[in-house]
Amino acid sequence: MISNPQSPTKLNIMKQDSHFTHLDKNGGARMVDVSNKPITIRIAIAQCVIRMSLETFNIIIQEKAQKGNVLETARIAGIMAAKKTSELIPLCHPLPISQVQIDFIPQKETSSFLIQSMVKTDAKTGVEMEALTSVSVAALTIYDMCKAVEKGMIISDIHLVKKTGGKSGDWHRLSPPLSSSLSPTLAE
Repeated sequence: MISNPQSPTKLNIMKQDSHFTHLDKNGGARMVDVSNKPITIRIAIAQCVIRMSLETFNIIIQEKAQKGNVLETARIAGIMAAKKTSELIPLCHPLPISQVQIDFIPQKETSSFLIQSMVKTDAKTGVEMEALTSVSVAALTIYDMCKAVEKGMIISDIHLVKKTGGKSGDWHRLSPPLSSSLSPTLAE
């Protein structure tokens, strides 16, 4: 386990190679060859936060945005982003996505939404990037739909919460998630 005393978050580092797999021996970019890896069920959970004024928060909660239902539009955008991650991140493998679940947890005391995404596949490589991309695009969609009311919204704390499956095994952030409405077996 590696911990940084400067950081409030401790990470559970299961097994870590001392090299970057997306670089060849000369330092050139390469897509990792996964052809010899077995197909396994892989799940990744990511989350982020979008903060805003109480006025903007209430417009979203009360579904009074001029562009329509902000959270449902952001949910669809996040699902689409998970499916298109390999088109956005150059060295990601295109994967058959089995499931994407995106939840928005309102935090009235901070005028914010915790956005969580769970992505699942049966594949030779994991879906961490798909989960991270989906929460990012969901937050960006909230920003886009509300920017006429407020341009000062802040998107932050984008991070992986948990991943399961694959050669490197399971990994989870040791500090508890900020909140969770995902399945307890997935978010714990």
